[in-house]
Amino acid sequence: MTAKVILFDFDGTIADTYQAVTSITNQLSTEFGYKALNQEELLLIKNLSSREIVKLSEIPVFKLPFLIRRVRSELSKEIAELDSIKGIDQVLWELKRRGYVLGIVTSNNQENVDIFLAKNQLTDLFDYIYSGTAIFGKHRVINQVIREHQLDKTNVIYVGDETRDIRSARKSRIPMVAVTWGFNAAEILSEHNPDYLVDHPSELLGAISSWQSYQTTVSPSGVTSTVLHGQGIKQQSRKAALKSTVNYDHKE
Repeated sequence: MTAKVILFDFDGTIADTYQAVTSITNQLSTEFGYKALNQEELLLIKNLSSREIVKLSEIPVFKLPFLIRRVRSELSKEIAELDSIKGIDQVLWELKRRGYVLGIVTSNNQENVDIFLAKNQLTDLFDYIYSGTAIFGKHRVINQVIREHQLDKTNVIYVGDETRDIRSARKSRIPMVAVTWGFNAAEILSEHNPDYLVDHPSELLGAISSWQSYQTTVSPSGVTSTVLHGQGIKQQSRKAALKSTVNYDHKE
């Protein structure tokens, strides 16, 4: 039986880096020529897409790669002190126990990821870690993982917390679980139509179980046709299918 592969975003999905990243970004505002945001404004931008946030900040596009490098560099000074998202550790270990291959695809640098995983005793969970520098080019890194490990896209799913994660998974033509505990809020994530939308790490188990139960074909137009084994064909999003067919325990 071919192993199922779950690729995870890192910041905001596994690592609780939201406060650290927003603080660092504000500290760098004068140097890079954009407005620092107060707490109220930070809450408001959680309901904006990644592209809308960049546009609103008025950061010159040519400065973005330099800003990202500086944020990653400053984050490296704090990464060893940061914790994982509450509840995600247990879910990751359970997914590994069930035989899934786990990987990380991130715009953070691998050194930061390695330090964090070691500190939180999660290193042994992940078969590979891939890092890319482009803020809107994560689909290229996903495609690199698939190509280098000769993966069948029908056996790969991506988990992330931002609208750009949804777009990247769509460009790579793989299903996607959006999580609401990271950098983007549930409302804006839902508007971008992820295959699944979950509010708590424990719900990932239900989403992944539902995905494995389906034989899925995504048309070029982006319409998802799902075949539920033994129950015929239903034209619906997997998010709707999850709500109607999967039960899971929600534990705080």
